[in-house]
Amino acid sequence: AFFWLVSLLLSSLIWFIAVKASDPRDEPLQKGLLIFGVMFSVLLQEAFRFLYYKLLRKAIEGLVALSEDGCSPISIQQMAYVAGVGFGLMSGAFSMINLLADALGPGTVGIHGDSQLYFLTSAFMTMVLIFLHTFWGILFFHGCEHRRWWEIAAVVVMHLAVSGSTFCNPLYVGSLVPSYLLMAAAAAWAYLLSGGSAQNLRRFLLCK
Repeated sequence: AFFWLVSLLLSSLIWFIAVKASDPRDEPLQKGLLIFGVMFSVLLQEAFRFLYYKLLRKAIEGLVALSEDGCSPISIQQMAYVAGVGFGLMSGAFSMINLLADALGPGTVGIHGDSQLYFLTSAFMTMVLIFLHTFWGILFFHGCEHRRWWEIAAVVVMHLAVSGSTFCNPLYVGSLVPSYLLMAAAAAWAYLLSGGSAQNLRRFLLCK
């Protein structure tokens, strides 16, 4: 969560400088800066995910050196899951805080004919991002651990795609549907990389 907050702080600083240095009346420029800010923020988040992996790898090596049996008490898969949950929960918390701050007013959502589903779709988008960050953490750490750089690239591309899809709003179908499809694909992929199988899933569903 701390690493995600640092990445948000740096991206916010870059965004603040870019906006102050530009003409606020130039709408095409402001839209371009918004797109740049979102893409830059995504890349910065993934860079800090990589830095966090390197830090945890050093921590595991220290735990192994101190342990009596030469084994770490926590696996890299467990750390990947916890790191993903931390990124996701902090991302969701900030999304909801910003949303609730806007809900205080002034104005009413939909008063000019806009969609009345703004808050509902925002909640669903926040939920999918929390899950996606969890799955991305597992995929990203697995790629770093086994030097499968294409897995890391896939996480970055998925993150860019989900963030970019929000520019389809207020056409919420254009952002929610692709995001949930990517979440299902990322969930299945993370499940398989974590050692899951169709047989294990069937046993779980049948409570065996």
